[in-house]
Amino acid sequence: MSDGGVPDLAVVGLGPAGRALAHRAAAAGLDVVAVDPAPARRWAPTYATWVDEVPPWLGDRVLAARVPGPTVWTRQPRTVDREYAVFDNTALRARLDLAGVRVVTGRARQVTGRTVALGAGAVVRARTVVDARGLPVGSALAEQTAFGLIVPRDVAAPALGGAAALFMDWRRDNGAGPHQAPSFLYAVPVDDGRVLLEETCLVGRPALSLPALRERLLARLSARGVQVPGDAVVERVRFPIEAPRRRHGPLAFGARGGLAHPGTGYSVAASLSAADAVVDALCDGRDPRDALWPRSARVVRTLRGIGLRALLALPPARVDGFFDDFFALPAPLQRAYLSDRSDPAGVAAAMWTLFRHAPMPVRRTLIGAALHPGRGHR
Repeated sequence: MSDGGVPDLAVVGLGPAGRALAHRAAAAGLDVVAVDPAPARRWAPTYATWVDEVPPWLGDRVLAARVPGPTVWTRQPRTVDREYAVFDNTALRARLDLAGVRVVTGRARQVTGRTVALGAGAVVRARTVVDARGLPVGSALAEQTAFGLIVPRDVAAPALGGAAALFMDWRRDNGAGPHQAPSFLYAVPVDDGRVLLEETCLVGRPALSLPALRERLLARLSARGVQVPGDAVVERVRFPIEAPRRRHGPLAFGARGGLAHPGTGYSVAASLSAADAVVDALCDGRDPRDALWPRSARVVRTLRGIGLRALLALPPARVDGFFDDFFALPAPLQRAYLSDRSDPAGVAAAMWTLFRHAPMPVRRTLIGAALHPGRGHR
């Protein structure tokens, strides 16, 4: 479908989002070129998802571990009524094969809507360029940080306390004081024999540092009787949780394009699910930007932006109560807020219900987040 030898699509960045887009575009018959400085590099981070977010075309063989209902510890334990899973990165890469995609090894120096400038004057041209490189750290954007250790399942057992997985554990046995920025334990199986134990700063501007999170994690694990082996695999996480909105230039996709959820940081499943909307638009000659961001998705993004500002503004002592109220919501409202980009009514209903049940100090924070877009710095 290329026009005069110019590819239909150039994808810049071959992380999960970019690779998914290139894979689906080539499968649809488009002429695709992809640019990445290290296209064979393995994906080191732990990527997770709610199972109902996985698009049907992907299948479930890309999932390394599944949990029927993870536990959330706020002021009490709660079970989330959704199946949760961790991706098998090797299987996911293999499923998103790049057969039919011309892969160019190189670092993009400048990206426009139709060109990708590389080093030494090389230029890749395409009818449409999509920037899927992710976002650079160290900006003024709100970030999520985490420090984790991957240990054998029996070693991790005391930290889990009988739970199959801990989606969020806000208990304060990590050494943090009541007025310090909070962090939570995220504990999930990554395969049949190992568990990731990770101390996570959900969002901050600035977020907690990795050394501070390491100290908190070790304090928490010590308090629970976990003996960390010396050869434990270390995972370090730091990435922006919000993306600047751009009306001009190339279409941004994945985390760079605002597909990261501002309340969780998750972007992989949303990117996998959104790839076909972009591909279908390109095949039909429609604007892929409009296809990726219909009005419903823009409204959802605005509503969740209010939620992000509220999280940034919440006093530390109110955070566990806020999440206790959230995970007391009916499961459909939880899902609407956490997952769906096409249901502004569901997201609004979740936010309104949470507002009605929140104590007055939290209500004031939520109102401030809605009325004052510039606030939310902590």
